[in-house]
Amino acid sequence: MPALQGKTVFITGASRGIGRAIALRCARDGANIVVTAKTATPHARLPGTIHEVAEEVVKAGGRALAIQLDVRDEEAVAAAAQQAAAHFGGIDILINNASAIQLTGTLETPAKRFDLMFGVNVRGTFICSQACLPFLARAKNPHILTLSPPLSMKAKWFRDHVAYTMAKYGMSMCTLGMAEEFRAQGIAVNSLWPRTTIATAAIAVNFPEAILKASRKPDIMADAAYAIFKRDSRTASGNFYVDEAVLREEGVTDFDVYAVTPGIKPYTDLFLD
Repeated sequence: MPALQGKTVFITGASRGIGRAIALRCARDGANIVVTAKTATPHARLPGTIHEVAEEVVKAGGRALAIQLDVRDEEAVAAAAQQAAAHFGGIDILINNASAIQLTGTLETPAKRFDLMFGVNVRGTFICSQACLPFLARAKNPHILTLSPPLSMKAKWFRDHVAYTMAKYGMSMCTLGMAEEFRAQGIAVNSLWPRTTIATAAIAVNFPEAILKASRKPDIMADAAYAIFKRDSRTASGNFYVDEAVLREEGVTDFDVYAVTPGIKPYTDLFLD
């Protein structure tokens, strides 16, 4: 039996990019996918909606529930978790993927954008975890996976975009604390970060085209996440995983299959030496 068959996976920011890729990878196992994001109707500049991804999930072999969701809204998040659990009979995995980015210095970062990054990244991760934890506590092999970097208090990671770094590290601090808080209950809480830049809308908007072409596809993060979900939640917790390292542990040696442009050396992502 596939590892995630019949499991319910709640994903934030799942209308495109890495969230969508993870949804489709889990769907191939026959998982139930709760596709949440703000985008319910086509966006003027960005591809994908929750309903389009839900259709792809079904075609891939899974079951889908699309819920329009702003992860900053505490009541909406609680209602979405309740709806998902009622619809599928529980929640087995939470993926905190939703994130806002702005790579600007202190003087160039408006308070409104600062609040957005902290609201989506930190608050969103915290309240989505809070809402799903009661259901995860009743699941077999429950996992929370947050897409955030290893914690490193080096000034170089803060210097050019202190607000963004603080917001992403806030997500990682949720992992650090919750992993220990819920260790006795057997709920795995981990973070996952890419070794290289990943070809997503965030990269396309915030980096030169050359970096986009030298990035890897979101599928590498999806395959790494899937490998983590198969691990024992009672022993595999409190880790700051890197996608390439996870897949090497699984025996993967050919990473060119993930390249946007095979043969070009990929760029190392932020927060990794």
